[in-house]
Amino acid sequence: MTIAPRLVAFDLDDTLAPSKSPIPERIGRLLLALAERVDVAIISGGQIQQFRSQVVERLPDASASTLARVHLMPTCGTQYYRFAESGELDTVYAHSLTQDEKDRALAAVEEEARRLGFWESETWGDILEDRGSQITFSALGQHAPLDAKMAWDPAGTKKASLRDAVAARIPDLEVRSGGSTSVDITHRGIDKAYGMTRLAEHTGIPLSDMLFIGDRLDEGGNDYPVLALGVPCQAVEGWQETARYLDELIPSLPAR
Repeated sequence: MTIAPRLVAFDLDDTLAPSKSPIPERIGRLLLALAERVDVAIISGGQIQQFRSQVVERLPDASASTLARVHLMPTCGTQYYRFAESGELDTVYAHSLTQDEKDRALAAVEEEARRLGFWESETWGDILEDRGSQITFSALGQHAPLDAKMAWDPAGTKKASLRDAVAARIPDLEVRSGGSTSVDITHRGIDKAYGMTRLAEHTGIPLSDMLFIGDRLDEGGNDYPVLALGVPCQAVEGWQETARYLDELIPSLPAR
């Protein structure tokens, strides 16, 4: 870790909040306290609607200058949003899949999930989701409770076999394991390392001056590409550990 990072980036689910849940009030306060000192980014495989409900709508009131230092990168950085002075979100860019790519991805993941016996009949919300720049398969639906998701594939073997089967069907696209029950499909070369690289380009802050905090930095985890890129990283297990880490980090950073 750098002594004083100029930008701190976070995974979302299970780092800042329980999976698909709003950030706790304590995390909201800490994120803004951090943004008063350095730039803050959140990068996740989720779509912008998730960012709105989980983060944006839960942040305490803050000045425009503080919010201007917050960077939101849904779908692993294939979309990028900043706060305008009005407090609304502005789109910096959004790189969407073509309709043909979406159609082929949706067909491949549904057909392979059914073939492998992973297409569940009882779910919480849609199994397939078009996120514009990403197609996401969620085995139990987008709104499944955490205990059900953790029980579905605790060793990750189902996701791995589905990922491999789908990747063989659509070799021109990237297929990777996402959250606890999800598989994500994007343009090739898209992962959180892609998002961090785009963030460095747009902010002018070198990757070596950034710090990434995530819960899946293990090899094969969806945060691992950031570590492999050479960005200083801090592993956490759950939002409570993130909060404790920020309690120590924030006072050590120079005030603006």
